[in-house]
Amino acid sequence: MRAAGFVIHLTRAERRRALVADLQRLSPVPVTVLAAVDGALLDEAAVEAVYQPHDLLEPHYPFAISRGEIGCFLSHRKAWQAILDSGADAGLVFEDDVVIDPEVFPRAVEAVLGWMGRGDWIEFQTRPVDGPVIHRDGAFRIVEPQVPPFRLSAQLIGADAAARMLAVTERFDRPVDGVLQLLGVTEQRILCVDPSGVRDGTAAAGGTTIQAKGTPLLAELTKSWHRSAYRRAIRAHVAKARARLDQRDRRPLR
Repeated sequence: MRAAGFVIHLTRAERRRALVADLQRLSPVPVTVLAAVDGALLDEAAVEAVYQPHDLLEPHYPFAISRGEIGCFLSHRKAWQAILDSGADAGLVFEDDVVIDPEVFPRAVEAVLGWMGRGDWIEFQTRPVDGPVIHRDGAFRIVEPQVPPFRLSAQLIGADAAARMLAVTERFDRPVDGVLQLLGVTEQRILCVDPSGVRDGTAAAGGTTIQAKGTPLLAELTKSWHRSAYRRAIRAHVAKARARLDQRDRRPLR
């Protein structure tokens, strides 16, 4: 399995340049820097061309998303296209706030590349992930979590999976990791490798470049209620979609 590497980097995020340099130095796959789409620079026409905030996908997403989240989504689409343009079988895609363990991460990548196919999507999460074991390779497990987790810090994406996600995300109504949870829409199983050898470097790099800060208490409480209801809807959605896909293409657990 031949892989190309990419790191999505927002040019104005100067404090993250050292993390990007470390990724290029330590990654077991040569890494190209992709200039992230800066949501702050998008005009209304560009936003309206891709963002449809109402009645697009189910379950309904109860929040508006920020310009930063729109830029983030477009940046990941740019990475998926870069995988296809590279001609590689898969792409190793990093966000620019990632720190990798130089001992664990290369071995995790080797374990994944030795097993995955062009239609697979394997995430390297910053926290331990549990779920049914799909494959074992020494100390590494590839698992399928009950619900695909948030965060796209690092992932190995098969070329066919990248093409599939490009096809279903020409328009979107929620952040990119939220769409990846919609198994019934994407029909793309999201798997995770554990241990991943990846940790979050956001705080050291100056904090998030996406989320707004300083939300009033009442608004935050209302958002928390909607978030809980949405999570319940997502769990039900994924369970129903997985039962259908299990009948079609379930891999045997081992």
